[in-house]
Amino acid sequence: MKFLWFHLMPYPDLPDDFKDKHESVWVNIDPGLFDPERGHEVYNEYIDELEFAAEVGLDAICVNEHHSNGYGLMPSPNLIASILARGTSDAAICVMGNSLALYDPPTRVAEEMAMIDCISGGRLIAGFPVGTPMDTCYAYGQNPSLLRPRYYEAIDLITKAWKADAPFAYNGRFNQQRYVNVWPRPVQKPRPPVWVPGSGSVETWRMCADNDFLYAYLSYFGYKASEAVMKGYWKEMGAMGMEPNPFQAGFLQAIGVAETRKEAEELYAEPGNYFFDTCLHLSPRFASPPGYTTEETLRARLSSQIVTAANRSNRFSGSGINRGAERKMFDEGHIIIGSPDEVADKIREAAIDLNVGNLLMLLHFGNMSRDLTNYNTRLFAEKVMPQLTDLFEDEWEHKWWPEPMDAAKRVVQSEAAE
Repeated sequence: MKFLWFHLMPYPDLPDDFKDKHESVWVNIDPGLFDPERGHEVYNEYIDELEFAAEVGLDAICVNEHHSNGYGLMPSPNLIASILARGTSDAAICVMGNSLALYDPPTRVAEEMAMIDCISGGRLIAGFPVGTPMDTCYAYGQNPSLLRPRYYEAIDLITKAWKADAPFAYNGRFNQQRYVNVWPRPVQKPRPPVWVPGSGSVETWRMCADNDFLYAYLSYFGYKASEAVMKGYWKEMGAMGMEPNPFQAGFLQAIGVAETRKEAEELYAEPGNYFFDTCLHLSPRFASPPGYTTEETLRARLSSQIVTAANRSNRFSGSGINRGAERKMFDEGHIIIGSPDEVADKIREAAIDLNVGNLLMLLHFGNMSRDLTNYNTRLFAEKVMPQLTDLFEDEWEHKWWPEPMDAAKRVVQSEAAE
């Protein structure tokens, strides 16, 4: 099983009364709430946390893309990924990912990801999300009914550009380029592994099966809330004749490890409340623009995590620590907490039940401090991960993981500095 340390990079200093005085953390959030000097501190702190996760042995470090929000401060994940590619040596670099429909032309993504793959020595995982409606339709003004056609065409163009051994012309519905000729070329051949993050769409599942991509379910509400979507995914994959290889799936889970469950409850209640109460304070009017969700997904009655978060925004409400909210966060599995053995047991149960071989972990969430984040990360790496690394390994091959250059040939930061 693979473990990916996923950083959302939230803004940690939104006021206690944010939910009462502001409609949404996304799209129309007051820009005056962002302090650039504090931003300087936060970005460097978050990069340190990602590099620390690589140092203690996590399989991958993961970044993503969002716009006009306090939920995640990475409008350009490639900028952060390039820093990580230079500052780490072994962990995979998962860009989860670039919202392809926002790039004109999308060959820009092909070029930048190829750069990251070269800098890292072939450690890139290329994430291709459709993008949230807040980012794509509202912050960037895309037509929701055209978003998926743009997205599919961008994937086609990028993957062809990576594989091509000569310049070629591309004439699509949205992209016309006389010369497609991506320089630099990615280290990994024929291309880096592609992961598709999603919130539950039939069309996305089928695209993953058709193109041999990995599907990663990014659930805000943990493994218990992920069951229906992951069961649906594997049912659809079976109908398309695909093997139920758990390494072709991933899911997102917030985790808080401590020496005891009591300590975990005390340590992770405040950042958990900040995450659900503030970072997920979404206005329902931004969550589901007409045309964004496809007809087939609506007929399958698959609910979007974005819509669920917006509709449940009041669930974790109240200034300060809300004890009822804590119980729901922890007892319902939104955040897995406990001693290392307890956490390992819950993850093993969830991974087997969901048939998932890649765990994307929020070991930082909400307004968690650097010290607490590193404590959580170290405990997980040293006492939880060793109990789970062999899961699925004997039965299945992981075909969706990077294949880096030989370590002896790669330039690492310390050697370059000398």
